[in-house]
Amino acid sequence: MEDIVSWISGLVWNQYFIYSFLIVGLIFTIATRFVQVTHLKDMFQLIFNRKATESGISSFQAISMSLGSRVGTGNIAGVVTAIALGGPGAVFWMWVMSFLGAATSFIEITLAQIYKSKQNGEYRGGPPYYIEKGLGMKRLAIAYAILTIVANGFLLMNIQSNTIAVSMQGAFGIQPVFVGLFLVGLLALIIFGGTKRIAKTAEVAVPFMAVGYLVVCAIVLIANFSVIPEIFELIISSAFGINSTFGGLVGSAIAWGVQRGFFSNAAGSGGETYEGAAAEVSHPAKQGFVQAFAVYIDTWIICSATAFMVLITGMFNVHPSGGEVVVTNVPGVVAGATNVQLAVDQVISGFGYPFLAIALLFFCFTTMMSYYYKSETSLAYLVRGKKINRLWVGNILKALVLVFVFTGSIVATSTAWALGDIGLGSMAYLNIFAIILLRKPALKALKDYREQRKAGIDPEFDPVKLHIKNADFWEGQTKNKGEFSKRKVQ
Repeated sequence: MEDIVSWISGLVWNQYFIYSFLIVGLIFTIATRFVQVTHLKDMFQLIFNRKATESGISSFQAISMSLGSRVGTGNIAGVVTAIALGGPGAVFWMWVMSFLGAATSFIEITLAQIYKSKQNGEYRGGPPYYIEKGLGMKRLAIAYAILTIVANGFLLMNIQSNTIAVSMQGAFGIQPVFVGLFLVGLLALIIFGGTKRIAKTAEVAVPFMAVGYLVVCAIVLIANFSVIPEIFELIISSAFGINSTFGGLVGSAIAWGVQRGFFSNAAGSGGETYEGAAAEVSHPAKQGFVQAFAVYIDTWIICSATAFMVLITGMFNVHPSGGEVVVTNVPGVVAGATNVQLAVDQVISGFGYPFLAIALLFFCFTTMMSYYYKSETSLAYLVRGKKINRLWVGNILKALVLVFVFTGSIVATSTAWALGDIGLGSMAYLNIFAIILLRKPALKALKDYREQRKAGIDPEFDPVKLHIKNADFWEGQTKNKGEFSKRKVQ
């Protein structure tokens, strides 16, 4: 069974698919005139918008939920795996993936905002909504929604609970079955409280976990400050085949850097659009900027912190898949969280294992919350307008998610990762196809935002003026404002 899962994962993540992320990101970078650079100021300012209503969450809550999803085991075990299979040069290609992925993220998040809906008093949006409304492909939209439930609610959920269980057993000797039961209880407490509880939990937990992790990273780097320039040189030279030790791994560096970079920030998969669509903003481009900045935080900051800790302390091995061992600095250690634990222990003796176990608990648990939210939104799309008991169906989803949280804690780690890769990759196939076809409304929204800002106006969105069809939520907003203005004149 494990061999079959690995084979399917390899089929999904073929080299053409991997390189397509770089190509699509480059296309959107050029089409948006380097939006990820030219609007850095807007990105930073809009992040701290805490305006929320009963229907929507704030931009800060949305980015917290999104970062909760992005910042997980991919930022730790994923980074170490990329180095183990592609050498230090893989880190550089993760950076490239992040830079180009920020433009891709802007496009997909802006589309999610343009085509969002208001259902049962809450904002809902994401690929199923913009595929149906923007492209008129309802069957494809339904397929994506089902795939999101399977991938996020079940397959990817396995990776996060498995990582927590393994780290807790290694650090504190707690058996995986007990960790699984604890996670089921804690997640149930939050997801049965609705979107607002998920958003509020993420708003508090995500900044706390990120700052804590970066503080420890800073201690490790300061202790090895003189070596930092050498690590930069190692990463760059390895990325382009100049380094004598890692010169033959350029292809693997690109492949694993892009793949693990994508797994970490998920820009282009469509999975990170659900939270952004729920945000309360006056213009879709605003949340596009916020979520694009989340890609930078995830990869350039958190992933880089992991990479530098491991490389600067030498706590890594390099063994390309199907190739000969290139470096063995820590014999017998399987690439993953253990490498980071050993790196921290080099500077703060005895602190690495408990610290990382607790960090992973926060990182992975917030990711699990976000995975559930995506699954819930996809279910809301599937059942809208249908005469069925939504509460009953929603509770079935919650129960199934909790079952997979538990099974993930006791399944083999390699199987959990392969299943997660299959799920995320499958979502990306459909979403990239959709956003390439649907790029024009997002680009129109960006142009409109720039023109209003240039005129000194706080941008507001009017889809009718921009000839964007089926943006029904925003059409209703514009109509209501118009009627309100008329009443004031009378």
